[in-house]
Amino acid sequence: MNAHPHRTPDTEARPPRAGHVRLTWAQPEDLVGHELRQAAQDGRDARAIEERWYAAGGAPAPDRAGVSEPPAPPRLRALAEQLLDELAAIDSPSAAEEPTGLDEIMALCPHWPGSPGAARTAGDRTPAAGGDGQPADRAPAVTHARLHAAWLGRAAGCLLGKPVEKLPLDGIRALARAAGNWPLTTWFTERGVPADLLAAHPWNRRSAPTSLAETIDGMPEDDDLNHPLLTLLLLQRHGRSFTTADLARLWLEELPAGRTFTAERIAYGNLLAGVEPPATARHRNPFREWIGAQIRADVHGWTHPGDPAGAAAQAHRDAVLTHTGNGVYGAMFTAAALAVAAAGESDVHGCLAAGLRVVPPHSRYARAIRLGVETARAEGEFDDVVDRLHAAYADTHHWVHVLPNAALLAAALTHADGDFTRSIGLAVSGGWDTDSNGATAGSLAGLLAGAPDALPEHWTAPLKNRLATSVSGFDRTGFDTLAALTHQEALRP
Repeated sequence: MNAHPHRTPDTEARPPRAGHVRLTWAQPEDLVGHELRQAAQDGRDARAIEERWYAAGGAPAPDRAGVSEPPAPPRLRALAEQLLDELAAIDSPSAAEEPTGLDEIMALCPHWPGSPGAARTAGDRTPAAGGDGQPADRAPAVTHARLHAAWLGRAAGCLLGKPVEKLPLDGIRALARAAGNWPLTTWFTERGVPADLLAAHPWNRRSAPTSLAETIDGMPEDDDLNHPLLTLLLLQRHGRSFTTADLARLWLEELPAGRTFTAERIAYGNLLAGVEPPATARHRNPFREWIGAQIRADVHGWTHPGDPAGAAAQAHRDAVLTHTGNGVYGAMFTAAALAVAAAGESDVHGCLAAGLRVVPPHSRYARAIRLGVETARAEGEFDDVVDRLHAAYADTHHWVHVLPNAALLAAALTHADGDFTRSIGLAVSGGWDTDSNGATAGSLAGLLAGAPDALPEHWTAPLKNRLATSVSGFDRTGFDTLAALTHQEALRP
């Protein structure tokens, strides 16, 4: 969908007026624009609703900020809520090829790994799937060292992407080149970067104080690390038999509302309003096919070594709290790919192939992964890969939507061919959701590396074996300790 000419400015960074609260990713007048864009991607005919919205004075959703300014008048906000409900009632022509239910997903996947029984429950691991996604007599073990490398890799990749989150692609390239760091092989820095370039492309204002080479002092808080911690806590309390409702209750008890974003924030608000899962993922939630569920999938994969089917089924129960369709596939793909990597019996290309086996092959998510892999194989220079992916998605998809990010992630991992520095550097260098893509790439590349000592020290030493978090009981915990706790869950029957 082309942007409407009456665009509101990106003003999220503007200090709020006294007594004026503008919560990001929550205002009805902004949600309409996002839902109109999602409708266009789904092939739903929303032209009449779109015309009513703009005729009444409505505006498109902000391109990069989570909230527009100024607040909508009461009449426009009321109309926004009405139109969101009308948009939800329009049938999607892609629904048959992109279901959300696990049974329906499995029915569309001709190469679902292992036997059908492998995904009956998240705890059923007999028979398990081997590193090639085929049945094995028993599930291979994952080592503490491999999980330690996965935690470190996820943190390093996330931290690399934090200062340039929300920046346009040309800004990321200009800042890195000015510092002599292109292709990316180390942290972003202000040293040697001209002041006018820094003014033209300012770092992410929340992250710069803790994520540049000169400011890193341990791993700062980030939702890309908070959610794996919450998954670990979920497994400690409920084991593999957890339900989506168990996850919802855990969030209400342990996750501050202000630490949620996009689909997670909408679902959290729905829970507080009395909406039950999985309706929490659908009710007035235009972010249900964005990247949020994909960034929550790691621990599901880490704790199912060699069992991509079990990992995908477990990630599905997590994802449907907040996401539908392609948003859910992002979690399932990631969990399955990481499960194969956790077994240490496949290379990166086998991991990506295993992830595709749990995704409906005619879905937009599967097409995005295939596009990323094929483009990476066709182009010798990764900048050319990125340019092709941006040409395919940038005009139609938000920078946090799961599809462009999935294509970029698959391309980066394919082009890097297992090399850790290239995996996180390429994932971040492609723009869009830089910290999330860096985190997932680092997680998989860390698993494949197999041990902390196999990761370059310049990525791991600044982490100082600690992370900051608002998740209760985990603040300043070491990554070695997190690996030990995760190992316990991987070994639990």
